[in-house]
Amino acid sequence: MVIQWYPGHMDKALREMKNNAKLVDAILYVLDARAPFSCLNPKFDTIIGEKPVIIVLNKADLIGKEDLSRFEQYFKSKNIPIVALNSTITNATKPIIESAGSLLRGKVERFRNKGVNIPLRLMVIGVPNSGKSTLINNVCGNKKTVTGDRPGVTRSNQWVKISNGFELLDTPGTLWPAFDNPQVARNLAYVGSIKDDVLDVEELAFAFINDLRGKNFDALRARYNLKIDNTAETIEIFDEICKNRGFVLRGGEIDYNRGARAILDDFRKGRIGKLVLD
Repeated sequence: MVIQWYPGHMDKALREMKNNAKLVDAILYVLDARAPFSCLNPKFDTIIGEKPVIIVLNKADLIGKEDLSRFEQYFKSKNIPIVALNSTITNATKPIIESAGSLLRGKVERFRNKGVNIPLRLMVIGVPNSGKSTLINNVCGNKKTVTGDRPGVTRSNQWVKISNGFELLDTPGTLWPAFDNPQVARNLAYVGSIKDDVLDVEELAFAFINDLRGKNFDALRARYNLKIDNTAETIEIFDEICKNRGFVLRGGEIDYNRGARAILDDFRKGRIGKLVLD
């Protein structure tokens, strides 16, 4: 399936982010832990420039310890600080501020030596539905930004002051105009970074099952009580999932749409298991 989604507000958001990057001291780059490499937006490279970056591996509770360690080691090998967390847990974001304080300690000390005390500014970036706004609300300790479990909730930049000497700039989740790699596009669709409304969810669920037929088939088998194995055709696996979940219409016709939405929802909420796409 061919996936493309780049509404006009994203182009505007990228231009605004590039201008605002001049105002900040560092970047918090939020990635979905299930597909962190797929979440790396090539358009962000020119926005970041030479700014210090902290990788925030969000939704880390949805992946296994071995995969988490693999991703942490990768970014550390690039000398990029990384914080892994679940931003829905109270106070889970404290390590971010600690990491930012350590990263920017030299700048703080230079200003203090001049008798100047100014807040440190951090810009939060990421693809849609990576959890940026939830993360900011966690840092602040209360709800200061609009959140939602769908892409496109944040549509404009929002400055948020927090009490420990930092200001955060929340930015709209932003993709890039064209996906060169169809697997990256599918991964972003699976984690909910692309609106289901612009996708054929039945075809997407079919592709998801097909992608999981290899190393993750046992997770599908356990979740949906499958009696067939991964040598079966993808459509046969899809059929059995729908039948086992009771997604059958009158006359025995399978309700693929309902089944597809259930499968994608199960994955996004971690019910199929701790799966990694990258």
